[in-house]
Amino acid sequence: MDQILENYFNLTVMAQAFPDVLRGFLITVQVAACVIVIGVATGLFFALLRATRNRVLSVLVTIYVEVFRTLPQLVIIIFIYFGLPYMGIVFSPFFATSLALAAVLAAFSAEIFWATIMAVPKGQWEAAHALGVSRLVTMRMVILPQAIRLAIPLITNRAIAITKGTALGAAISLPEALGSAQSAMSIHANPSPLTLAAGFYLAFFIPLVWLSRVLEKRFSRSQ
Repeated sequence: MDQILENYFNLTVMAQAFPDVLRGFLITVQVAACVIVIGVATGLFFALLRATRNRVLSVLVTIYVEVFRTLPQLVIIIFIYFGLPYMGIVFSPFFATSLALAAVLAAFSAEIFWATIMAVPKGQWEAAHALGVSRLVTMRMVILPQAIRLAIPLITNRAIAITKGTALGAAISLPEALGSAQSAMSIHANPSPLTLAAGFYLAFFIPLVWLSRVLEKRFSRSQ
């Protein structure tokens, strides 16, 4: 037991590593915020493109969704950071990680939004059409609010799952929480900084998980 405390809960090492791990954690939060905002907004945009009934746009969005839902997140991060520079496109580790994870979240979000749009009864389309309301206004005022309401619990769960991938940024030297903890572990020859990083992750994700459950219960009751 003493050996476990010494190796994984060494308070002296944790105190020394705390500033670096905290800075890494703040970067993790920033990346997560970028991923959620960009990913969800882009996913909604793609779902709306698919809803235009334009065959070409629908096929392109479907291909995008299938590709980015299938590829591992780490592969996308590495491609953006190491592959795109050969095309003259260079991103920092922060933007490469954010863009990669946002692209994945956008694919899942697009599928979720499309499914919830299709879940709205067709009778509402028909009623709006009978009243002379245009398709665009019907989508914006009638269909979309209901679809978003249905999608929120699913989007929240998926966003949490994907934002955990911020730790993969360590593969391209992003100084996020895990990467900072690994550096501190090497310096101090003690894995206690990893325990500290785990504590930060728990402090960040547990409230999000709780929020997702609250939203899921709330919207399931309202339905």
